[in-house]
Amino acid sequence: MAASPEADPGRLVGSDRVLAVLVELAERPQGATLEELAVAVDSPKSTVHRALSSLRRARLATQLGRGTYVVGDEFLRLAFENHAQRPDRLVVEPILRALVDRFGETAHYAVRDGAEIVYRAKVDPSSGSVRLTSTVGGRNPAYRTAVGKLLLSEAVRDAGELAEIVGAGPFEARTPHTITTLDELWGEVRRTRERGYAVDDQENEVGVNCVAVPVGVGAADPGMTGAVSVSALAFRLPLAELVARADEIRGLVADAGRGSL
Repeated sequence: MAASPEADPGRLVGSDRVLAVLVELAERPQGATLEELAVAVDSPKSTVHRALSSLRRARLATQLGRGTYVVGDEFLRLAFENHAQRPDRLVVEPILRALVDRFGETAHYAVRDGAEIVYRAKVDPSSGSVRLTSTVGGRNPAYRTAVGKLLLSEAVRDAGELAEIVGAGPFEARTPHTITTLDELWGEVRRTRERGYAVDDQENEVGVNCVAVPVGVGAADPGMTGAVSVSALAFRLPLAELVARADEIRGLVADAGRGSL
């Protein structure tokens, strides 16, 4: 007798398969063929074709020439409209623009999701910037980012609680500067709480350092707190100089935040 879907939790069925195909398409801006999608979601081509038909009827996917599929314009409209109208983004974007105007470097807003941080907004300077790898909706491990360490400092009281979130380590060394042990991370989290800001000393990207401070989105999302950071090229704005301006960052966040509420 064939096994039930419940007996194989890794098997995609029904709506789960449709969503998996949609996610795969979203990860492939250049498009994907039926064969490529079938391999990616580990399903028969006939089954993936039915999922694509459902997505096309909803205008969430479309077919280009030569059998290539891409996400549809309706999917993009929904995603961009949702992002543009998110309450926390509407509150925090003026703050990020104020930071970019003052420092001439990239500013981020992020929230924590378990052991990771999720970038909810990002503003780049209009000129003279180098594009960072961060993207809106993208994720990074909290242990190696300034925004992550700031948010961890607000969430844990001791090393045990920290380990429950990020694990016992050792952590992956993304760069030669990355903190890799729980003891080191706990020490940095404690210092972050004491001084009211967090630092990333080229721990996530070589040549990029950050200072992060907390920000609340107030009435836009009661109870939701996040962190904003100034991410600077180390050769242009060394970490020591950025840290020396931490109070300036906090003041600017407070002033711009009051103006956006």
